[in-house]
Amino acid sequence: MADPHRLCEIVESSQGVLVGLGPVDVVIIGFPGNKFTGQIAPAILELVENRTIRIIDLLFVSKDSDGVVTTFEIADLDPEIGPSFLAVEVSQPGALDFDDAEEMRASFAEEKDRNIYSRFSNPSTSEFIQKICALEGAEDGFAFASGMSAVFSTFAALLSSGDHIISARAVFGSTHSLFSKYLPKWNIETTYFQIDELDELESLIQPNTKIIYAETPTNPGLDIVDLERLSEIAKKHQLILVIDNCFATPYLQTPIQHGADIVIHSATKLIDGQGRVMGGIAVGNKELIREIYLFSRNTGPALSPFNAWVLSKSLETLSVRLERHCDNAEKLAQFLEKHAAIHRVTYPFLDSHPKVHIAKKQMKRGGNIVTFELKGGIASGTQFLDNIQMCSLSANLGDSRTIVTHPASTTHSKLSEEDRLAVGITDGLIRVSVGLEHIDDIIQDIDQALTNSKA
Repeated sequence: MADPHRLCEIVESSQGVLVGLGPVDVVIIGFPGNKFTGQIAPAILELVENRTIRIIDLLFVSKDSDGVVTTFEIADLDPEIGPSFLAVEVSQPGALDFDDAEEMRASFAEEKDRNIYSRFSNPSTSEFIQKICALEGAEDGFAFASGMSAVFSTFAALLSSGDHIISARAVFGSTHSLFSKYLPKWNIETTYFQIDELDELESLIQPNTKIIYAETPTNPGLDIVDLERLSEIAKKHQLILVIDNCFATPYLQTPIQHGADIVIHSATKLIDGQGRVMGGIAVGNKELIREIYLFSRNTGPALSPFNAWVLSKSLETLSVRLERHCDNAEKLAQFLEKHAAIHRVTYPFLDSHPKVHIAKKQMKRGGNIVTFELKGGIASGTQFLDNIQMCSLSANLGDSRTIVTHPASTTHSKLSEEDRLAVGITDGLIRVSVGLEHIDDIIQDIDQALTNSKA
């Protein structure tokens, strides 16, 4: 972790500019071109060599007469300064070389902390994990090839035959299939609770209950779970609380601060943000992550180094993207609330949301997902999708593009009608993952599709 006092001391003494410094140990420093001399480079190199800081970019900066930074240029560094100052590159090798037999032995014995084999760990994936841990306030983590591999591996690592899960009824369709079709093969059963009936949850706890699991906001109904209340129950009964934070990201919500033990993300969604790569991650309590790591290094669901590199770069724009996503989503939700063709609109920060007070307590903003129910049911829903022109039709979400999805026929189609209706997924429900386009263009496309669907 970076020492902010020592780092600021060095930067200020050289009239440098600290462009980025946070809880994660990656910083960007700018120096006036004529100041990166003398003892400045050795002082920073000492911090790097002592693993106090790790620098991904070193910039030369220019200032005007008022001291305002006007230009940045990537430094053309002396080779002796070494690659520690250069932008982190993707580390693709499946296996990494050792200097000698003793280093190899010590590494496999875990006496030495280093990357061995990319199924276990990799410099690129380690960087991505460290960043998410810093954002979530987690002790450790493991990165996966997809969000569902993170979900499955977490349960497989932490549960044994005969254990019991208590899960919110409103979960992603594939997670429901995992609970209902696959985990029972290993004698692991799941009992569901309604999100608005937390007072009844304790009555569902059995002697063999091990985990409480929930998404918040839920997919696709946007129900909000009271994380602090759920944590109180979990801690009272010494249960592991696992939270899927995919819809919020660590920028909008940090479940560990509210008592969660493990937080899971599908990094394919908002963390990537452009529909380019797939990925997943679980972070949280170090001892629990250790179990997940040991399971995963033997079963092979690890994230690819290239995808990890892309996701690490994506995190640099997470806050900027999320602010625009939320701005657009709020305006779209407000527009839809007044539309004659809409029966019901759901968005966590709308005053009409039944859990808006909880959403505002544990979330910074309402996220990028808006759902609404068409008055004409499945027929109107089909017409609406067919009339969409600019927005995309896809089962993905969290993209830079606005995506329109019909959950009943896609993401949650494997659920029975009874199970779908129990979590509010009606035939006419539409989920909109609001993108980064101009809000006027988004509203215009959805409005014309709604109007033409009535024709």
